[in-house]
Amino acid sequence: MISSWPGRMKSEGFETVSIQLCTGSSVDIRVRYYRRSCDRRNRKRYKGAYAGLILLGIHDRCSPALASMVSSWSALLSSFEEVRQVLCDHGMTLDIKVIRKLTYRYAERARAEQQAGRIPLNDGDTLEGRQVVISTDGGRTRLRKKKRGPKTKKDRTRFRGAWREPKLLIIYVVDARGKQEKSFSPFIDGCFSGPDGVFHLLKGYLNALHIQDSDKILFVADGAHWIWNRIPGLIKALGLDPERVYELPDFYHAAEHLGTVAGLKKTWSSKERKRWVSKQRGFLLKGKSTDVVQAVRMLCRGRNSKAIKTERDYFVRNERRLDFSAVKALNLPIGSGAIESSIRRVVNLRLKGPCTFWYRENAEKMIMLRSFYKAGRWSCLKQMANTHNPVPAA
Repeated sequence: MISSWPGRMKSEGFETVSIQLCTGSSVDIRVRYYRRSCDRRNRKRYKGAYAGLILLGIHDRCSPALASMVSSWSALLSSFEEVRQVLCDHGMTLDIKVIRKLTYRYAERARAEQQAGRIPLNDGDTLEGRQVVISTDGGRTRLRKKKRGPKTKKDRTRFRGAWREPKLLIIYVVDARGKQEKSFSPFIDGCFSGPDGVFHLLKGYLNALHIQDSDKILFVADGAHWIWNRIPGLIKALGLDPERVYELPDFYHAAEHLGTVAGLKKTWSSKERKRWVSKQRGFLLKGKSTDVVQAVRMLCRGRNSKAIKTERDYFVRNERRLDFSAVKALNLPIGSGAIESSIRRVVNLRLKGPCTFWYRENAEKMIMLRSFYKAGRWSCLKQMANTHNPVPAA
């Protein structure tokens, strides 16, 4: 194991290490400590590793069970202070800084395994002959960025809190009736790396799942350009058969755009707008997307405002994807409610709140932890976090 560690490691002899257990007690272990030669010369004391402990799945001087418990509660509860209080109720006293460190290091190890393509799968995770639904979208949270200049009167570093969009993905399976299969826990994940970052994540998960073996594949999302512009490249990179792949904008977003178009007709009454929207919705469900696009063009003819152009371009751009009747006939979902719900549960209920600001790297770690927890895949994340593969030590 030491031979595969980054850099040349040298033994520093045996040391006594106290390991914290999930029962609240601790145990002392004599174990050999390794450190790189350059770190020895620079007197960097804590840059090495206890190889024997890592082989046992012990990181950061706590048992795997304790690390998993602290990380899962950090993902589940609304703050690290709540985690500290729950631990106290269970007879364990851990400082908030320790809880934060355990949680973030746990996510780091899991992410390193995921990026290396070593994603553990459950017994029922085969996609062979199944109908797969893939969706992605963005949320909103505030990131903390340090400001240059003098500190505050309380000696705190000033910072900016800008809104940023974390992008999430979801992969799930539906049965012959179009209902989500309970035997297949969905994959949920996300990042702040923009469209290319989330599509890179998506490609990694689909490769691990052998998406090529599936029967039908549906991409369903809202009308964002960054999504639909990248799907053809993803299909080609995965080597998918285009005949088995369907692309569909979310029906309820499309209906919302119809309402916006009708609202731009200032001479219409409320009843006339509702009648027109209801008629076009019926055309969409019947597969008459050409009629809908033509009706939108007629309504927007001779008018050049930015709002009208935006709505018209939405339908013109997505005309070939608006075949809701064909997708519905295959008992596949016509809405992207799954990803909308994921954004609410993963991002809004944990990372978004009054006076809540995150460092980007910490927010990404929390997104991964909470995504796996809410998807019911915590056991998979535990396998990745308890890896024996070399990762940089703190």
